[in-house]
Amino acid sequence: MKKSLKKLASLSLATAMAISLVGCGTKEGGSTPGNENGSGAATFKIGGIGPLTGEAASYGISVKNGATIAIKEINDAGGVTVGDKNYILEMNFADDQASPEIAVTAFNTVMDWGAQAILGSVTSGSCLAIRKDTFETGIFQLTPSGSAAECTEYENAFRLCFTDPLQGVTLANLAKELGYEKIAIIYNNSDEYSTGVMQAFSEQVTLNGGTIVASEAFAKNAIDFNTQLTKIKATDAEVIFVPAYYNDAAYITQQASDLGMNLPFLGSDGWDGVLAQVKDPAVLEGAIFLSPFFASDEAPVLKKFVETYQSNYNAVPDQFAADGYDSVYVIKAALEKASSVDSKDMISAMTQITVDGLTGSVSFTADGEPNKGAKYIEIKDGNYTSRQ
Repeated sequence: MKKSLKKLASLSLATAMAISLVGCGTKEGGSTPGNENGSGAATFKIGGIGPLTGEAASYGISVKNGATIAIKEINDAGGVTVGDKNYILEMNFADDQASPEIAVTAFNTVMDWGAQAILGSVTSGSCLAIRKDTFETGIFQLTPSGSAAECTEYENAFRLCFTDPLQGVTLANLAKELGYEKIAIIYNNSDEYSTGVMQAFSEQVTLNGGTIVASEAFAKNAIDFNTQLTKIKATDAEVIFVPAYYNDAAYITQQASDLGMNLPFLGSDGWDGVLAQVKDPAVLEGAIFLSPFFASDEAPVLKKFVETYQSNYNAVPDQFAADGYDSVYVIKAALEKASSVDSKDMISAMTQITVDGLTGSVSFTADGEPNKGAKYIEIKDGNYTSRQ
């Protein structure tokens, strides 16, 4: 689908550029001339989109904070050299409250501001909501954590994180590696992310010779999971897989403990930050979830980032903070490789770059997908630990 839209993407970009010559130019996704700042360098504007309020606010705040650190580092080091010109990075991060409808408004807000690249959206539902709009303007888009497969449907869009299907397959293979043959699932059937991971996981478990003994759904904003857990308790499940965000995982693990269930849990990358959501970390003991980042890693570059983050925000960074940080460096690499601030040139450059980031070494396919390795976090004694 993506490759077949290549010519249409170029046409859309050309149309948008032509319109910008007639109007004020704020909706055009390539370069915005005349963005000079006080230092004499030009300014390259990044429009960030993600939840800063609401239930998923932790994700958006982390991405924004991580990206802010990266932008300061780059600017303090002299900015970005693009061809024969120097650019300072600037970001305007709009709150979409993890709402598809509000995400469209947030996109329009940053475009009116003059965004030349889109960093977002952070959550899958919002990312899906704006993907057609970003495509029609032709603007370069990089989502740090929108994992739904269709987030990169169009040629202008790339992602830093794993896709939902890849997460599902990877976690199903982990379940097999751990010896689990009978697996129960609790998932959010009103969320693209949760449903996508669940479907791929279920299919791979079957291919691996395992059995899904229960697959229990819940709806958005659910807080009572006793019905689902009681049904699972009546099965011979050996593990519970929860492809959901940290707030749902916190409710589920606590209520499972209240019901006297001591089954282990596996989770998707939305679990990152779950420890801060529970009163008793013992309910999470032994849980394993997928994550590209581990804050206690001793690698110097990671330690420096964690120390800077803690100093600036009085918090330990999660994978979403690392995703935001790495995404800015990907944008920098694309600008340098393209020798241009035009979106069409940045898009072409993406398959020619490799960035060694906090979440690992990453390169990109023409379909917008990252090439990178998976890591797992295991919760032990109330702490996140790296599972080797």
